[in-house]
Amino acid sequence: MKQKDFIFNICLLLFLNLLVKPFWLLGVEVGVQNQVGAADYGLYFAIFNFTYVFYMLLDMGICNFNNRTIARNNQLLNKYLSSIIVLRFLLCLVYFAVIYTVALIIGYRGVQLKLLFWIGFNQFLNATMLYLRSNVSALLLFKTDSFLSVLDRLLAILFCGMLLWGHIIDKPFRIEWFVYCQTAAYLLAIAVALTIVLKKSKLRRLTWNKKLSLLILKKSLPFALLTLLMAFYNRIDSVMIERLLPVDIATTQAGIYASAFRLLDALVMIAYLFSVILLPLFSKMIKEKENVQPIVRTSFSFLYVFAIGATVVLLCYREPILAWLYNDHVEASANVFALLIPCIIPIAFTYVFGTLLTANGSLKKLNITAMIGILVNILINIFLIPRFQACGAALASLCTQSVVSLLQFFIAIKELKVPLRSLPWLSCLLFTALMIPTALFTSQYLHLDIKYALVLLVGVTLLYGLLTRLIDIRALRETITRKS
Repeated sequence: MKQKDFIFNICLLLFLNLLVKPFWLLGVEVGVQNQVGAADYGLYFAIFNFTYVFYMLLDMGICNFNNRTIARNNQLLNKYLSSIIVLRFLLCLVYFAVIYTVALIIGYRGVQLKLLFWIGFNQFLNATMLYLRSNVSALLLFKTDSFLSVLDRLLAILFCGMLLWGHIIDKPFRIEWFVYCQTAAYLLAIAVALTIVLKKSKLRRLTWNKKLSLLILKKSLPFALLTLLMAFYNRIDSVMIERLLPVDIATTQAGIYASAFRLLDALVMIAYLFSVILLPLFSKMIKEKENVQPIVRTSFSFLYVFAIGATVVLLCYREPILAWLYNDHVEASANVFALLIPCIIPIAFTYVFGTLLTANGSLKKLNITAMIGILVNILINIFLIPRFQACGAALASLCTQSVVSLLQFFIAIKELKVPLRSLPWLSCLLFTALMIPTALFTSQYLHLDIKYALVLLVGVTLLYGLLTRLIDIRALRETITRKS
């Protein structure tokens, strides 16, 4: 039953997010970058990632801790909600004090500091939205959470779309407007999510329980450390590009990196959606001593099809895709893209096995793997960025993600006693053996328009997933039939 529920809910979550978030990344964000140029967007991208590195101070691991705790004990929602909401505002003050202190030390001035405030404020709003959603998913209200997961982006698309294509202004688009649109979208989405959570908790007023808040912080600190370490090795690349390279090329190289990273970010979002459902599901199953192997196998199989299929297709068509999306620096972006897009493979598996370890409470081992990731990332970036610029950062990211993913995989297999033979290795090998020559043949000999080629190869990927039984159509059909 749990496996069928998992398949239904992940399909709903994927469907809604695939309707909205690719258009945000490949429509709105690409439109903004083409309007303002690689340099201005590169500055925004570097500052965004700078604020993201310190995101832990806004969250302190509360989301993961709260999701895991409320999933196991629903009755604690009302007790925790009030104190955590007040606590988040206090953490916001700490966050701004830290990011402005560090920004001044590393040389941010003028327009950089102005953008820093609004982007930092958006990070606070994003953290608040994720906290509210952690309560919804912890109650296993996955359908509601699926709609909330796209609400902020849907509103941001509406606001940005009016400015980009609505002809309501006669001035050139400015990067600040992009930031303000996100602020308005977050505020409206938070209002909706807060209404739902308050209704479920029956909370009447906010009260701050100092002892409870300190207890929550103490228990969530391992999650906070993990969030900080992961943010560091996931997002520090563009900041290091902007800081390590000469001023005349730094923001342009950061913009080129952003062009390639955007498609990876879109793919990561899809893989991340699995963890949204897997974390509370694994937490509840581990507590009740249920067998997690079927869910591990199912999620691994789905993500294998997705990650390998996406990587092979995008590598074969990287230049036509980037030329279709961007006006400038297409060849340079394609070189970065070739190194960056394979990162989706280790990242996807991290969202299975890292989430399994999080649900199991193996935070110490997760933090050790993240520290190793940071060390690998910084050393490679320091060596490669001055020599190869954005390409060096992309290679550093691929090495880092691969090391972290392998470590988490073997630790999860050992900790949770998941037999290696329970994973569909032969099916994975067969899928890969079919996918690579098909994509190469299509790109080199069929000469299809890029849109038709992508549609064809998406269909082929799904077909091969079904033929190799990595996509379990029987369980999917039973789920849809039962739900309808």
